Amino acid sequence: MKWKLTARFLLSVLSIVIIVIFVNTAILMGLLTYRLATDSDGASATKEENFVRDFQKYIEIKDGAPSISTEGLEHLHHRNAWIQLLDVNGQVIDSHFTPDQAPSHYAPIDLIQVYKYKEFDSDTTVYVGSKDEVSYLIGIKGSGVTRLVMHVSGSSLLQFIGKFGLFIVIADLLVATLVGWLFGRTLTKPLYAMIERIHHLKNHEHKFIKTPGGVYKPVFENLNEVSRELAAHEQERKRLEIMREEWISNVSHDMKTPLASIRGYAELLNDEQLIHSEQAAYAKIIEKQSLHMQDLLEDLNLTMRLRHQQLPLTLKKVNMVPFIREVVIDTLNTPQYELANIEFEASTENSLHQIDEHFMRRAIMNFLQNALLHNSPDVSVHVSVDDATITISDNGKGIAAEDLEHIFERYYRGTNTEKTTGTGLGTAIARDIIEAHGGIVTISSDEGKGTTVTIYLKKEQP
Repeated sequence: MKWKLTARFLLSVLSIVIIVIFVNTAILMGLLTYRLATDSDGASATKEENFVRDFQKYIEIKDGAPSISTEGLEHLHHRNAWIQLLDVNGQVIDSHFTPDQAPSHYAPIDLIQVYKYKEFDSDTTVYVGSKDEVSYLIGIKGSGVTRLVMHVSGSSLLQFIGKFGLFIVIADLLVATLVGWLFGRTLTKPLYAMIERIHHLKNHEHKFIKTPGGVYKPVFENLNEVSRELAAHEQERKRLEIMREEWISNVSHDMKTPLASIRGYAELLNDEQLIHSEQAAYAKIIEKQSLHMQDLLEDLNLTMRLRHQQLPLTLKKVNMVPFIREVVIDTLNTPQYELANIEFEASTENSLHQIDEHFMRRAIMNFLQNALLHNSPDVSVHVSVDDATITISDNGKGIAAEDLEHIFERYYRGTNTEKTTGTGLGTAIARDIIEAHGGIVTISSDEGKGTTVTIYLKKEQP
């Protein structure tokens, strides 16, 4: 995988280099063509050539003797030029503004030398013209024109261009290959590491890796953070799975116990020698165990409906002060809690909220009965109501910190709970009921000092 990534990157670099070479070649050819077409030296040379070619109109020949008009001399002076007039034999017959080193006779080879090369000085360009049988040389000083003499063979030029171009292409490709390979290793190495890291995460291998520097540092930091979170979620999932298995085992045991009791007492009822009072006692035990199983099944059904947010609420506007007072009274009227010490307090007489009375009663009863059930008989419970808050506090033994953070989880029973009656779903169900009403519930506790349950309800708009 690592070498495959590097090869792909290298192929991309080479493709880009090849494209760049062709584009650069096309641009270079275009620039050369444009330069040749617009070159100032070329334009200047053409201008000077035209001047020399047209200068013959300033040459007058009378009786075989040539002369230059005054206007022609003015043009020569204006261009910083000199002129020599030659006969058919190359002999100078007239001259103006000629430098001292200019010869008085020119052989044909001398004319070629003067025209092709700068024989006078490096700043003078000589042009040749003719009129009738008179030839003339015009040297222009400081024209900026340079003649370049080249001997070019078409086939040799093409071969040279081909070899030179091939050399450039090979050199560019080699350099691009080297640079692309070095850069590709730097680029693809972390990419390969990221792919491997993601593969490990996929296989639930949550190993911390050293974060490399560079542009990919934030990516690896995020991957490490994701790995830590996934590891934490995995541990939490395993913990919940263990709790769920324990809960299922407990529920199975809770259901087997009343079933066994019901079966046993049902068999005893078949004894014809039982007196009426014994039959009534056995029937009462069977009824009690049946109700316990019914509560257990109802809790299972309710927790699944709450879990899938399928709880049908019948909402109505209720004054929470008399409602909570009634819940407290009903609790005290229960034989199990008739001696309980419960205080009720309300800071207002009118706290209206949209609630489902049946389910809200169950949630409040759960928190209230937990305060009584899991503490000593002499525990004091204080219930208070205001505009938007219901508070249930006790001065009991409190809840351990490790249990408090899991208090709302389904299937959880605290380690400091001596009495394990019930289904282990009550607190989670009560929390879900409060939240289904748009409220929030919190529990705070200090071991040895007591526990406080605070329920915040969404206030009814007037």
